[in-house]
Amino acid sequence: MPFYVSPAQVMRDKAEYARQGIARGRSCVTLQYAGGILMVAPNPSSALHKISEIYDRIAFAAVGRYNEYENLRKAGVTYADITGYQFDRHDVTARGIANWYAQTLGTIFTDQLKPFEVEIVVAEVGEQPEDDQIYRITFDGSVTDEPGFVAFGGQADQVSAALKERYLPGMSLAAAFAAALSALSAPMKGDGEVGGERNDMAATQLEVAILDRARDHRTFRRIRAARLEELINQSRAADSETSQTPETPVGPATPASPSTPTDPGTTGSSEAPIGPDASGTDRGSGLGGGDTPPNPL
Repeated sequence: MPFYVSPAQVMRDKAEYARQGIARGRSCVTLQYAGGILMVAPNPSSALHKISEIYDRIAFAAVGRYNEYENLRKAGVTYADITGYQFDRHDVTARGIANWYAQTLGTIFTDQLKPFEVEIVVAEVGEQPEDDQIYRITFDGSVTDEPGFVAFGGQADQVSAALKERYLPGMSLAAAFAAALSALSAPMKGDGEVGGERNDMAATQLEVAILDRARDHRTFRRIRAARLEELINQSRAADSETSQTPETPVGPATPASPSTPTDPGTTGSSEAPIGPDASGTDRGSGLGGGDTPPNPL
């Protein structure tokens, strides 16, 4: 007779196994910018892609075991093509594909002995920024709608916290890439431990793609070579300007000059003089000195 294990314990063991496998990978980032949706993933391989096109205005990004999410990507492309052929191309949406992935991963997590060690993001660019959609699907089939940006896989919590500090709606492509690159590289040491110094990544270590809102029909486009190098140089220049920007000192106000003593020959009131001395100055006291210049993105 096999040993009895409660279903709750089995599910906990499966979830822990999948989380450990996903955490061994590097985090990826997907975020909106003024012209569409940007996807950035650390990936030294030029043949094995983490980011791919699913349909006309829909993209796919994944972290985890490559053979598992590659099978899911191919199945998603087939599902989208069949749906568009049987009904209409406008019936293929990121929401429908995300729900299909959620059902597939949920069934695998429940029925099979080994769950898939993957996390998936499905993104769709709309005609207007408010129509953009970003969905995150986890190994157990859970789906979350992520407004603005999402970090997934690896040390996703730390990367998401770093990205939240720099993300602004309506950013340009260069500013969005600088925020994504800073979030991906800042909290990681060489061995993947959180809290290390910034580890700058070269163009050969990155996989970058966008869903370009201005394009008709197929909006997916990869960013490579010279354009990627240009974005990396712009992000490094922005970071160096941020680190060199002087901050307005915050501290107690400069003490005022001592008041003029009362003329000994006068028998006037002994009240303290009201207002600053005529020879005093408020420079350095924080009054009228201007706000601290915003950090450039």
